[in-house]
Amino acid sequence: MKCSLSNLFPGSTPSITLAKFKKLGIHNRFDLVLHLPSRYEDETRISQISELKQGTSAHVEGTIIYSEVTFRPRLSLICQLQDHSGIVHLRFLNFYPTQQKQLKVGQRIRALGEVRAGYWGMEMVHPKCRSVVNSTPLKQTLTPVYPTTAGLQQTTLHRHIQAALNDIELSETLPKNLLSRLKLSGFADSIHLLHNPPPDTDKDTLIGRIHPAWQRIKFDELLAQQLSMRVHYRQRLNRNAPRLKALGHLTRQLLRALPFSLTTAQQNTYLEISHDLEQPYPMQRLLQGDVGSGKTIVALLAALQAIENGYQVALMAPTEILAEQHYHKLCNWLFPLGISPAWLSGSLRKKEKQEALNKIAQGGTQLAIGTHALFQNQVLFPNLGLIIVDEQHKFGVQQRLSLRNKGGEPHQLMMSATPIPRTLAMSYYTDLDISVIDELPPGRTPVITKLVHDNRRDEVLERIHQACLSGQQAYWICPLIDGSDTLELQTVLETHQHLVQALPDLRVDLIHGKLDAANKTRSMTAFKMGETHLLIATTVIEVGVDVPNASIMVIEHAERMGLAQLHQLRGRIGRGTTQSLCILLFQEPLSELARARLKIIYENTDGFEIARQDLNLRGPGELLGARQHGIPMLRFADITQDTALLQCARTIADEMLCNFQQEARAHLQRWVSNKQDYLYV
Repeated sequence: MKCSLSNLFPGSTPSITLAKFKKLGIHNRFDLVLHLPSRYEDETRISQISELKQGTSAHVEGTIIYSEVTFRPRLSLICQLQDHSGIVHLRFLNFYPTQQKQLKVGQRIRALGEVRAGYWGMEMVHPKCRSVVNSTPLKQTLTPVYPTTAGLQQTTLHRHIQAALNDIELSETLPKNLLSRLKLSGFADSIHLLHNPPPDTDKDTLIGRIHPAWQRIKFDELLAQQLSMRVHYRQRLNRNAPRLKALGHLTRQLLRALPFSLTTAQQNTYLEISHDLEQPYPMQRLLQGDVGSGKTIVALLAALQAIENGYQVALMAPTEILAEQHYHKLCNWLFPLGISPAWLSGSLRKKEKQEALNKIAQGGTQLAIGTHALFQNQVLFPNLGLIIVDEQHKFGVQQRLSLRNKGGEPHQLMMSATPIPRTLAMSYYTDLDISVIDELPPGRTPVITKLVHDNRRDEVLERIHQACLSGQQAYWICPLIDGSDTLELQTVLETHQHLVQALPDLRVDLIHGKLDAANKTRSMTAFKMGETHLLIATTVIEVGVDVPNASIMVIEHAERMGLAQLHQLRGRIGRGTTQSLCILLFQEPLSELARARLKIIYENTDGFEIARQDLNLRGPGELLGARQHGIPMLRFADITQDTALLQCARTIADEMLCNFQQEARAHLQRWVSNKQDYLYV
């Protein structure tokens, strides 16, 4: 049983401390047990001062022979600590009267800190000091250093963790034969070793998290993740959703009217989706494909399958530009079929919005297209059968839940043009069925990517000038709208003004997120109709914009953008028959991360390979946007390094759910507890 902290520390732990524990994710005594050290200090032995080496951490003991407060170059407490072999200086830039008393001349202390070369010789800056007498024993285990927050001391954490370790029975949740087969150490032994490692423990394996004790903890965490998603998947199969038969009336009409044929990959993914829609439980499928692979037409075929069964469909996109682009494109395809989609966005006038709401609520529209406005309380669907969420990773869990709760158990189709690396899919998307469009439609020309230093801007301008005069169109992407004191970036407004002056014989327009909806639509329409040569834009055009005649893109300050964003932006060109060019303007100095990103985007056009390398660079936390989107993250395992453990956990999860259900429940209770409120909706 998991007791709360307040119940277990009545009167001894003030509420302010409990709040700090909660800030660390510690809500009960067992959370304390799983609050594992980030590093260790070795106070089990004493080093001779004469043997100290620069750049290493050392634990020394001696007598203070000098202790003075100096005022130049800044206020500092300077001490000299002497043992029989030599002297080391101790320097404190922030200190208190109690420290001065502890470090006065004649006091015997032990100091632990990093050794570095100082003005007077070897020194330690802000070492950890402890007063000792000749009989003070050395510690018998390495000293754990825990992740903490402001105002919560290591001593407080250590005391409560040790108390929890002594009080809680760390029972085993894995069957004995599995433990033996996997050659894993026991859970209790692993936990105790990580909190209190013996002095002969290899510190490198602890810090590198490759010690057998760490391997057990990481496996348990991965297993809990896999179990929770398997349980969620099985629960979904027991829920009731409308069976949407593939009647084929509308889909056949659409396919006959299209000016192109579906690729093999598009046909295969639609068949997978169509099969899911016919099932009596809710579909939860992710349709992923690289930029320009044709996900929209596959989603429309799915929508038509729901519509011809008498159900409504909601299509939600993260930006108004993308949602409106979907609306206009789908209207062109659907009007000949007698279907009039409804458009709903936050920028609609009150009367227009009410008309759209009435149309949806009365069942007068079979397809509603919009932004976040679709899941507001006043939007009512009487017969919602399918939800399509474009760029699903840009929506929070609460938002996706709000839309799903609009109508019973609708089927869900999520789309993403940001390919998911295999290890990420194995770990975080196991509860979803995944369809992949792994080929581009014929006629798409590969985009050439060039890295160009900002000092060659005039050459870039001339290239744009000549291309536009020959009938092509171009984008010029800027990362910010307003100026910034800390980021000296070219703003879209300044760039627009400069390019209008530099290219007077071209028609140059502007679009950014702060424009009202009418002006955004006007700018995009003019560009799509070929009335504008050069469109200056922020990253609002990152997804969904489709102008085949646009064959050149310049991206300002490419070194400051992420790989997924660069790849998405680059995907706005190369949609026609003209050879396309993406110019990445960068400024120096470049950080190592920026240099690595630019190298990857320059060398690769395959979105899956870019995503794989991005995962290696940033890890899953940033790639998934966990805090923004509510995805529970792994604390100990690293899927880029622990792939073998992840694969093993996937296999064992199925085995436990089939053969060891009681142990599986105990394991989930230990690791997942109350973290499943919005698990993978």
